[in-house]
Amino acid sequence: MPAMKPPLSPSPVARAACLVLLLAAALGTAHAGRSCEDKPLTPQSLQKGLDLAQRTSQALDAEYAKNGTRVVLLARVGQDLSKYDLHYSHYGWAYRTPEGPWRVAHKLNECGTAGGHVYRQGLGEFFLDDLWRYEAGVQVPTPAVQQALWTFLTQPQTVLRLQHEPYSMVSYAWGQRYQQSNQWATETLAAAMEPATVQRREQAQAWLQFKGYEPGVLVIRALSRLGGRVTAANIAFDDHPNDKRYASRIETVTVESVTQWLQRSQLAGPVRVLP
Repeated sequence: MPAMKPPLSPSPVARAACLVLLLAAALGTAHAGRSCEDKPLTPQSLQKGLDLAQRTSQALDAEYAKNGTRVVLLARVGQDLSKYDLHYSHYGWAYRTPEGPWRVAHKLNECGTAGGHVYRQGLGEFFLDDLWRYEAGVQVPTPAVQQALWTFLTQPQTVLRLQHEPYSMVSYAWGQRYQQSNQWATETLAAAMEPATVQRREQAQAWLQFKGYEPGVLVIRALSRLGGRVTAANIAFDDHPNDKRYASRIETVTVESVTQWLQRSQLAGPVRVLP
């Protein structure tokens, strides 16, 4: 099982050009929920990302001061998914450390590869991408869910329990061959809620089904599927059941399917948008 990647701590001088360059170098080629296009980040994009991180940090600190919130679902808009009726592309679990700063536990794909790993990053790194839209989605779980997640996420021996390296951006929600980023975060929620009984991915998925979670359905035609599989190492469709795949119904874990289920199940409140 791979070790969780260490964070780069945010700094009060995050606006300095030297730190911007350091953060850009540290991010490397690990991405999720964005296009993986091979183009350099501009200083303007870096600054926008840092500004969004600062606004998010202030909002989360205010939420903690008011309600004692220690864990939130944090989503970003890494690419334009409007043709699939989706807004957010990627989410992770942001939690407040005992020292005060917020960290985000989330899974990232190494661009150009079929592998993904779990990272623990600061807010600056989480938004340090050439995002499609510079806004954050924040959803606050109930206190009981927060406590379960906080305990699970802060322990190295548990946070990686359900990490599965083989990666596909559109992995089947109820399969175990691949695991995409939102899938890891959602299965990790299941393990956090039932840490004694959920030890494997299939057990996490059974819990999610029992609790009424329904994955997102993407309509992806055959030619699009073929093109994606041939040209991208991080896209595969061979884990989807044939009947659904041939009907162009790709069931995968989307941010919207998770946030809607959490609110519907009264496990979290509504999503708050931070522009």
